Amino acid sequence: MPILTVRVFPDPVLRQKSKDVDPADPSLKALVADLFDTMYAAEGVGLAANQVGLAIRLAVIDTSGGRDPLAKLVLINPQVIATQGEVEEEEGCLSFPGLRAKTRRGERAKARAYGLDGQPFEIEASGLLGKALQHEIDHLNGRLWIDYLPLTQQALLSGRLKQLRKEAVQARP
Repeated sequence: MPILTVRVFPDPVLRQKSKDVDPADPSLKALVADLFDTMYAAEGVGLAANQVGLAIRLAVIDTSGGRDPLAKLVLINPQVIATQGEVEEEEGCLSFPGLRAKTRRGERAKARAYGLDGQPFEIEASGLLGKALQHEIDHLNGRLWIDYLPLTQQALLSGRLKQLRKEAVQARP
């Protein structure tokens, strides 16, 4: 399967609210395989479709890094329906290469989505999976992990964010 290009901040697609897709669309199977391959190649634990330039509500997660086939999670048209508690842990994003910072998230997250089989399901998780659910669904809503950073963390990363913006301008044809 082809490895797709991961879009890097400040690519405008990262701020777009993604559109729902038909969970029964058979073409999603190939795209899901490409998303997993791309995510594994980039050594990530989650990837949203808009991170590869597709503003559709589709994301994949695998907190096992490909070691456990049962850990693969496909989220079609997902929504976070509840969070509990609050935790501040280090977080990063494939669309922000080399950046990591302490980010506030819900300690537990409950989400509703459709699976690749077209059937609806709910999942509740804490730890890395709970954080990944929130992170990837935020992507589909046009929200980025940097939006959750305390002002002190934003200030520490401002130089690198400016550099990413400058690189994006220089890369334009």
